[in-house]
Amino acid sequence: MLREIFLLLLLGGLIFCAIATAVSKRLMKMIIVYMAYSLIMSVIWLLLESPDLGITEAAVGAGVTGVLFYLALRRIHQFDKDAADQDAQNNSGKDEQGE
Repeated sequence: MLREIFLLLLLGGLIFCAIATAVSKRLMKMIIVYMAYSLIMSVIWLLLESPDLGITEAAVGAGVTGVLFYLALRRIHQFDKDAADQDAQNNSGKDEQGE
């Protein structure tokens, strides 16, 4: 009885994370929710008596993939910041030249 309730709570959390990832506007929030989705999925695999899949999901889904998404997002924001700084320098150079 208690196991079924716990499994239903996990499935509800899994559905919530899937929907939240799809409708979220902020990329960082998407990454965090995706990592939570992977952790919930790894617990479900363990409850379904597939420990190899559970460990793999936790390591790859929440671990490696989450870190790679975070690093990619950080690098994208750095490129955006560098491009904005370059545009500001170009615009200030034009102002000084009287254009």
